[in-house]
Amino acid sequence: MKKERISENSRKTSETEIYCKVNIDGKGVHKIITPIPFMNHMLEQISKHGFIDLEVKCSGDIEIDAHHTIEDLGWCIGEAINKALM
Repeated sequence: MKKERISENSRKTSETEIYCKVNIDGKGVHKIITPIPFMNHMLEQISKHGFIDLEVKCSGDIEIDAHHTIEDLGWCIGEAINKALM
């Protein structure tokens, strides 16, 4: 039986709080919630065109800029994908 390549990850810092779940053998189903509309769009495109099921819930400090939120999203999602591949 083939191992499911599904993983969850979370990250909480003083600037952000993120939860994500990935299924790298998915169908491109996504539920993305971040405070950055363009980031939502880009993550939806990765999910849709990469056939990766992706759930992301993120809150973050974007009053000055979105740097920490975007950086921590990349870290959290990348770590979840890495865990799913192990």
